[in-house]
Amino acid sequence: MERGERPWGSYVVLDESANYKIKRIEVNPGQRLSLQKHHHRSEHWIVVSGIAKVTRGDEEFFVNVNESTFIPIGKNHRLENPGKIPLVIIEVQNGEYLNEDDIVRFDDDYNRCTQPDAS
Repeated sequence: MERGERPWGSYVVLDESANYKIKRIEVNPGQRLSLQKHHHRSEHWIVVSGIAKVTRGDEEFFVNVNESTFIPIGKNHRLENPGKIPLVIIEVQNGEYLNEDDIVRFDDDYNRCTQPDAS
């Protein structure tokens, strides 16, 4: 299984095929992923532990255990753990290209923006 360690937490790929990938993502308390978008995939996030703060376009909202949200292709988004326990989500990616290099970052707490002026 593919596993990735990140400054905000970690992920494990649970299953994948040509058009979908399923990940278990764990976000440490008080951490957040970059504000980003993808050109080739949508994402569906299901919270299984903790609480998620989600930014999707101009919206900000919370997603609790056993709730989910959808991120369309090309929509700016961010996942954040405002809680005191690890946030665990199951992420289902769908699209024609699912590699990690399909991330355009706009804001990142860990200075990983490669295209800070991207739109």
